[in-house]
Amino acid sequence: MLDKGCFMPFQRCKTNTSRPCKHCETVMDTRVATAELGWTAYPNSGWEEVSGYDENLNTIRTYQVCNVFEPSQNNWLLTTFIDRRGAQRIYVEIRFTVRDCSSIPNVPGSCKETFNLYYYESDAVIATKGTAFWMEAPYLKVDTIAADESFSQVDFGGRLMKVNTEVRSFGPLSKNGFYLAFQDYGACMSLLSVRVFYKKCPSVVQNFAIFPETMTGAESTSLVIARGICIPNSEEVDVPIKLYCNGDGEWMVPIGSCTCKAGFEPDNGNVCRACPPGTFKSTQGPGLCLQCPPNSRSTAEAATICVCRNGYYRGDADQPDEPCTSVPSSPRNVISIVNETSVILEWHSPRETGGREDVVYNIVCKKCRADRRSCSHCDDNVDFVPRQLGLTDTRVFISNLLAHTLYSFEIQAVNGVSNKSPYPAQHVSIDITTNQAAPSIVPIMHQISSTMNSFTLSWPQPEQPNGIILDYELRYYEK
Repeated sequence: MLDKGCFMPFQRCKTNTSRPCKHCETVMDTRVATAELGWTAYPNSGWEEVSGYDENLNTIRTYQVCNVFEPSQNNWLLTTFIDRRGAQRIYVEIRFTVRDCSSIPNVPGSCKETFNLYYYESDAVIATKGTAFWMEAPYLKVDTIAADESFSQVDFGGRLMKVNTEVRSFGPLSKNGFYLAFQDYGACMSLLSVRVFYKKCPSVVQNFAIFPETMTGAESTSLVIARGICIPNSEEVDVPIKLYCNGDGEWMVPIGSCTCKAGFEPDNGNVCRACPPGTFKSTQGPGLCLQCPPNSRSTAEAATICVCRNGYYRGDADQPDEPCTSVPSSPRNVISIVNETSVILEWHSPRETGGREDVVYNIVCKKCRADRRSCSHCDDNVDFVPRQLGLTDTRVFISNLLAHTLYSFEIQAVNGVSNKSPYPAQHVSIDITTNQAAPSIVPIMHQISSTMNSFTLSWPQPEQPNGIILDYELRYYEK
């Protein structure tokens, strides 16, 4: 009778635990079974289910076969129905021991040290498994499994047997589930455990997008596209947002990304955190929240801009990270130089510019009655050099005024936020009275009559006499 060693129940075998799969989902694992596995063996004289202990003295269920002295072996072992759970490619980890044929005395040449692994797809549990189910071989072969290490009789001298671990995969799968089948054709071996699993890429947050858990493809080289969804408080930058899940359950080839919205900043690379009060973020992107600039504040979270304090404003071209500013004070120390019907005005810059460097000046011209009871805006023919509005220098030349007329000039100081203030621009006023001015030119001259030594001329009065014309001066030249 052959001593089966660790094949017999309650013998202890060394079970080198394989490295756990990082991104795997187990669908069946006999190592955690506490009751009989209930697999189907054909014929009954072949595979046998037994109990044993692993290295931690935990009870395990195993299947063994050792009909090495009988030729023409064809022993089948069929698992229960395994739900594939939507996986397209399945992996099988087999832990087993094999007896070295050369260590068995008087063993015939039919002794083997390998076995075959098959699978059979089905949409439902197979109710009966008659003889035809085994003889017609409806299975698809995965591989012939050979042991890297086998044990011999000398291994029983207190030493532990060597356990082989092999992993095989198959696919693509299309039906609801499948069966695994193990075929022995003359080995002395034991199936210590069988673990069935599939690989997946875990749910991940990358580039501020959430990618769902994704199963690998039907082939080990397949790349499965997973669409991403921006995390809360972020928006797309490039579309479409996607990752590729490779056959090993690893994410690769990121395409597109999301970034935090305005008012939110990245935190640890996977969260968009609201800007706290007193800070702001004006644009979408990877930037961080900034402290409110001078003369502004934010009182709520997720501020995209800081509101200016009372009396301060932000110009149309000002950026959100620039300080809020105020209007300038009035110009100072204005002086005037009157020359008949023209005047030169000069002044000093305002004492306060409002915190800006874009102060300019506007001139408001008013013509008044001598009693100063009413004033009206100057006529359009009054000239301002270099201009009336938007002066950058503190000097202006004004001409074409009426003679002996009272004028009032306002010099306004304005800047980039003056149009935001509800109050009129600060200004300084000065009144001047023009002097006598020469009349305007004679517009036209007519010849009325002429003789050999005389002629008669006439002309109308100038449009602007600027007072009483006392006489006209006539000049002529020979031609």
